[in-house]
Formats: sequence, C-alpha cells, structure tokens
Amino acid sequence: MSQKTNMSAKTLKMIQLALLTAIIVLMAFTPVGFIRTPGLEITLIGIPVVVGAVLLGPSGGAILGAVFGLCSFLQCFGMSPFGAVLLGINPFWTFVVCFVPRTLMGWLSALIFKGLRKVDKTRFFSFLAACLGGALLNTILFMSALMLFFGQSEYILSMQGSMNVFAFVLAFVGVNGLIEAIVCAVVGTAISKALYMFLYKDRA
Repeated sequence: MSQKTNMSAKTLKMIQLALLTAIIVLMAFTPVGFIRTPGLEITLIGIPVVVGAVLLGPSGGAILGAVFGLCSFLQCFGMSPFGAVLLGINPFWTFVVCFVPRTLMGWLSALIFKGLRKVDKTRFFSFLAACLGGALLNTILFMSALMLFFGQSEYILSMQGSMNVFAFVLAFVGVNGLIEAIVCAVVGTAISKALYMFLYKDRA
C-alpha cells in the first residue's frame, strides 16, 4: 500500500468516526435516539456504535462506545431520572456504570466481527453476530456493573424487593432489552453490511 493510499484510508476512517460520533451525540440528546411508549423506553444509540465497530475495528468501536457511555453519563444530569438517582448516590460509580460497559461493548463487538469474518464465507452471520452481540453485551455489562456497584444501595434494594438478583435483572431489563437486541440486530446488520460492502469491496 502506497503512502498516499494509506493516508486516504486513514482519512476515510477519521471521517467515518467523526460522522458516527456526531450521530451518537445527536441521538443521545434528541428524541431520535429513543422509541418511547407509555410503558417502554427503547434506546437506539447502540446501533451506530456496532456499525462503527464493524467498519472501524476494535479501536473505533471502543471510541464510539466511549462516546455513547459519556453521553449516557451526561444524561444523568437531569435527562434521566434513574441516572440522576444513581448520581446522587455515588457520582464516580455512576460514571463507571455508564462509561465502562458501553466502551467494552463497542470494543467486543468489533472483536466478534473480526473473529467471525475469517471463517464466515457469507459474512452475513458475522454482521448479525456483531450487532446482536453488541446489544446483548450492552445490557449484560450495564446490569452487571449496576448490580456490582449499586446492588446494595437502598434504592436498588427497594426496587428489588423480595426478588432474587436474577429475577430482578430480568424484570428490570424486561421487554426493553429484548426489543433493543432485535432492533439492533436487524437495523445494525442491514446498515453495517451495506456500508462495509460499499466501502471495502476488496475485503468482501
């Protein structure tokens, strides 16, 4: 690869990273990033993260996940009632719960795609696994961090009631997590595959 071609590839990745970062911020602070119904709040912000993880690799996925996590933390300052309560209990652990799981989600989604791409000739399963895995990892890592750092707080214990931890997690995530996983798998797979095939025809 010539120096000019290498610079062009780096420039393209920087542009993609900047655009996806802007999309995440836009979705996080406008109604675009959420599907709200009387009983559900489905976040769509994980979609650009997993798309970026597929297109940009582990480092890009981690950066976009970190942007997602930072936006989630900023929402605790008045935009998210649940986050605001956690912030009042312990600001540092609230930041950890918001930031670390989302960063890991972006990084691990890219690793899933990178690993499966080598053995998946059709590539469809690679895109699907990365997008579905990203959504599931986001839920699993967030809930794990929440229970680890806030599981013994009066607020979480009052919500948990007489339920065991496993039952509480299922009830807390509920339909929201399932719908988020399905939407991310369908929409994320379609977008990431289309963009990957267009941008990286030589790798297809």
